Amino acid sequence: MIARYRIGFLIAALALAPACATSGASTSTGGAAAAPAAARAAAPASLPDKAELERLVAEAHAKFAGVADGKNANYIPALDEVPSHLFGVAIVTVNGDVITAGDSDYPFSIQSVSKPFTMAHVMNVEGYAAVQEKIGVEPTGLPFNSKIAIELLKARPVNPMVNAGALAAVSMVDAGSEKQRWQIVNANLEAFAGEKLKVLEDIYDSEYSTAFGNRAIANLLFNYERLYADPEETLRVYTRQCSVGVTAKQLGVMGATLANGGVNPVSGQRVLQEEIVPKVLAVMQTAGFYDESGRWTAEVGLPSKTGVGGGIVTVVPGQMAIVGFSPPLNEAGNSVRAQLAIKHIANALHASVFLPR
Repeated sequence: MIARYRIGFLIAALALAPACATSGASTSTGGAAAAPAAARAAAPASLPDKAELERLVAEAHAKFAGVADGKNANYIPALDEVPSHLFGVAIVTVNGDVITAGDSDYPFSIQSVSKPFTMAHVMNVEGYAAVQEKIGVEPTGLPFNSKIAIELLKARPVNPMVNAGALAAVSMVDAGSEKQRWQIVNANLEAFAGEKLKVLEDIYDSEYSTAFGNRAIANLLFNYERLYADPEETLRVYTRQCSVGVTAKQLGVMGATLANGGVNPVSGQRVLQEEIVPKVLAVMQTAGFYDESGRWTAEVGLPSKTGVGGGIVTVVPGQMAIVGFSPPLNEAGNSVRAQLAIKHIANALHASVFLPR
């Protein structure tokens, strides 16, 4: 299974690549509920030893908990108020094991980490070709909130991992009303998480009231006929999507669903068609770290998605998801501690998809 997912992912990545407290490790099985026997039986024989994963998670948390670099996102006032000391690390495997350290139960706003999951839903319903045609799958090489990219690149909005493409993805959700559009987006996120999720209303109010840049992006796209629903409706639903609260554990289950070929390893539900998964992972690989995607690919070699809420999810196809959460960000908008922890674990496991198998 690992070989099939990794080969499929690499083919898709090559095709696409051209031009949002307690310490110490703990472990549980199945998160909120035990994984069905069928899902757990599908775990690959070469999945790393659970004791080794527990050691690495605890080690990564201890090693980087004291890092003081970076600062909270302050252009969304409510994010600036999240305690900067928070730091959680989690691994969720394809057999449903959940291994955590630190603040892994703290609900933070998912922000841009939501983007690949909504993109996945649109691909699942409308097909990959529709996303390629109406949004695009090429990295911009520019910041995630760039408006210049819309004007420079004729394929605008270019890819669903930047704000422009994510707004377009929300507008492509087949819905007859704003309420229905949100219900579909939210139900999809909950299916990936395997449990109910709540919108952090203080984050939503703060983000929507200051969404001048994203409003400009939505209006520009609508003007170019590259937004497929009312701009303000799209902006409200997108902002609500970004304001969903997730814990590191829940985000780990979401990532592990991608690692598991589209089947949630906790609920056993097939959330995504298996053939769509490599395409989702390929877009995450080439654009999930925005203008640091090339560096992350070279140093870690795994599809990932970051968010300015401080979360990062990294997918090891066929094996697990590795998640880090910590609010202080670097200049590119990526969590400093989360990057360090994920890189430490991934490199210790020699998990890069570009290493020979």
